[in-house]
Amino acid sequence: MIPSDVKATLSFSDGSPSVELPIHEGSIGPDVIDIRKLYAQTGKFTYDPGFLSTASCSSAITYIDGDKGELLYRGYPIEQIAVHCDYMETCYLILYGELPDAAQKKDFLTRVTQHTMVNEQMQFFLRGFRRDAHPMAVLTGLVGAMSAFYPDSINVNDPEQRNISAIRLIAKMPTLVAMAYKYNMGQPYMYPQNKLSYAANFMRMMWATPCEDFEPNPVIERALDRIFILHADHEQNASTSTVRLCASSGTNPFAAIAAGVACLWGPAHGGANEACLNMLDDIQAHGGVAKIGEFIANVKDKNSSVRLMGFGHRVYKNYDPRAKLMRETCHEVLDALGLHDDPLFKLAMTLEKIALEDDYFIQRKLYPNVDFYSGIVQKAIGVPVSLFTANFALARTVGWIAQLNEMLTDPEYKIGRPRQLFTGAVKRDVVPLAQRG
Repeated sequence: MIPSDVKATLSFSDGSPSVELPIHEGSIGPDVIDIRKLYAQTGKFTYDPGFLSTASCSSAITYIDGDKGELLYRGYPIEQIAVHCDYMETCYLILYGELPDAAQKKDFLTRVTQHTMVNEQMQFFLRGFRRDAHPMAVLTGLVGAMSAFYPDSINVNDPEQRNISAIRLIAKMPTLVAMAYKYNMGQPYMYPQNKLSYAANFMRMMWATPCEDFEPNPVIERALDRIFILHADHEQNASTSTVRLCASSGTNPFAAIAAGVACLWGPAHGGANEACLNMLDDIQAHGGVAKIGEFIANVKDKNSSVRLMGFGHRVYKNYDPRAKLMRETCHEVLDALGLHDDPLFKLAMTLEKIALEDDYFIQRKLYPNVDFYSGIVQKAIGVPVSLFTANFALARTVGWIAQLNEMLTDPEYKIGRPRQLFTGAVKRDVVPLAQRG
């Protein structure tokens, strides 16, 4: 943080003495007012539900400007990363701060591919779940259980152990997600093949069987890789903040990432693309394209309970930059698979057209977001809707790890302990049972 010459002065209308607060400057983005000594100086806390105006940390990983529709990974625009890099290069960048050269990429790939298998006991652990359990319930358990299978890398205070756990998590997450899918389907698990790319290996573990191998389609392979890139990190969102808060207690990396997985499951966060596809299925069941006018009318009706999923974003007040990239990929996949005339995808494209042309959506900046397009792509390539959020967790794992590492190496790091505005009963005495009326 860079101290600013400008100071903030907080004054009170009750005659209490004013307080001067330091201001810190970031490299880009809003300055922050340092309120760490506010309680000691005034006896008061700040109140900010949802942390909408609070910087909980300093970070050098990801930067978002919601008004401009800008997303940077370590300073690089997402538009350039998604076009010129693959997911493994993106992981290296997010973890270590710079894009790898050819030798560094080769070494990183080797380390990741050496850890793609999981302990065989994981198969027996899976059997404790119901076959119809949601993949995110299964994944939360599997990731948390990794601390029991890999106790040699659970000390968060050891940088080398943290690095080993980072590689293990990135390498094994596709294997665990595929295992959750296969278990649900009642099919045999497929072991990873390290000769394949990260995305292609995941596809094979998902869709190959012992009696028939799977040949990855290059268009779909690249589409999946791009989905991973676009979801790799997204600043201090709910799941990332959960990982940081959990890890601030000194717990092991696997437990902290499991907490992130659990948080991501929520429909307001990682479950948004699943909710979007469920919305499309519901529209299709009630008449599809022919009835889309009625659906839009209900969306615009303030008294209606109908919600439009996959449009607009809490952070981006302009167009989501990831959505532009995912839109291109979406149409490439639909073209490659000949699905533009499929009823569900035709409905999705009709809804997209309305949102991009209707003044109601334009004025409210309700543009299709990344969840809208990534959900369509995953549905098109055969990923079950229930697995969408698990794929999101797979992609976001590297961001969570990088944020965890950054926090633990921050000299100002402390265990998280939010304050509260207490509105309950004041101190009172217990009345004996016989006297209570």
